[in-house]
Amino acid sequence: MRFVALVSILVGLFPLIGCSSQSPKDGVAVARPEKPMVAVRSRDDVAASARRMAIESVGYEVPTPASTVPGRVGGDFAGYPAADAFVRRMEREHGFDPVALAAVLSRAQREEWIIEQMDRPVRKSSSGPNGSWSRYRAKFITADNVAKGASFWRRYEPVLQRASSRYGVPPEYIVGILGVETRWGGYMGKTRIIDALATLAFAYPRRADYFTGELENYLIMARDEGFDPFRPVGSFAGAMGLGQFMPSSFHDYAVDFSGDGHRDLWNPVDAIGSVANYFKAHGWRPGEPVAVKALVTGPSAGLMKTGFDTSYSLGSLSERGVTPAAPLGGAGKASLLKLDAKGGYEYWLGLNNFYVITRYNHSTYYAMAVYQLGQAVRAQAGGPSGTRISQESGIEVDSTL
Repeated sequence: MRFVALVSILVGLFPLIGCSSQSPKDGVAVARPEKPMVAVRSRDDVAASARRMAIESVGYEVPTPASTVPGRVGGDFAGYPAADAFVRRMEREHGFDPVALAAVLSRAQREEWIIEQMDRPVRKSSSGPNGSWSRYRAKFITADNVAKGASFWRRYEPVLQRASSRYGVPPEYIVGILGVETRWGGYMGKTRIIDALATLAFAYPRRADYFTGELENYLIMARDEGFDPFRPVGSFAGAMGLGQFMPSSFHDYAVDFSGDGHRDLWNPVDAIGSVANYFKAHGWRPGEPVAVKALVTGPSAGLMKTGFDTSYSLGSLSERGVTPAAPLGGAGKASLLKLDAKGGYEYWLGLNNFYVITRYNHSTYYAMAVYQLGQAVRAQAGGPSGTRISQESGIEVDSTL
């Protein structure tokens, strides 16, 4: 009967939508169904019935927890105070059953290699030009990659246009994000999300607060969407799906763009809508340009602070020999971007929408790769309009791409 008691508790952790009189998004434990008034003839019958109820309720069979102490985490995280404190917090704040949650966390694995990856030293930037931008760009803007992006565009063009219409974000920037992040779903990671987040929440003190919050959001996500929390895989830091959303971003920005009643970041339709919604929520301005190449005369630009977080009036830029190569769409200020390209520095002017792209990843190179990849894909998939946009923005799109 100990097995039956355990499974009865676990049924309340990750119910399928519709299994409770309360909405799963209320964040509280669901009501247990009354026991059927039938006689159980044997211990085996009881176990089989309980196992069937567990599978129907959570979508997978929950094994016996590794811990022998109810409500305490066992397995790889046995004896971790942060793990047991997390269980109590989830019970207190979100209505999770502590015994059931401890059983789930007892199955998570501590991955030492993830900690090693997090602790890898960051490469210091060079004091002089070395072509780092050209090498970075070459990872994404290749003939093969642009062709794959164009194929993705054509396949999902109605969805991209619908997202663009609803959120005001042109398709090329949605496609650019998905291309840089996962090659449009080709490389989404192979690490179990629950292992990554538990490892970083409980065994990586330097960023424990952040990843504890992500684990919290992930478990709520699993409960609300009704899936086995051990099934999804992604990056070693817990990013998920085509757009590599962290669980907190899923909570705040993911949308059910397919209309099937679930937000599924591994579904390209939901991923497209979610990226567009993310941009809109971070201040995307429809109809405005993203970045424009700068014409530089004289040495003054080399002495100016550069980066996506800088802001200069057009007048101050002009005084220092920096002028836009194309119209800025009425913008009065811009950031000065400096790209270490092969053969010398390139200067660009970043506008509001460029800054919005950096909210996805706080990197000038990242945002510029998204921008230029999207433009190159549009030039191949979108015909003359894409070519025109590329020329106006100052991007040189190789005709062989």
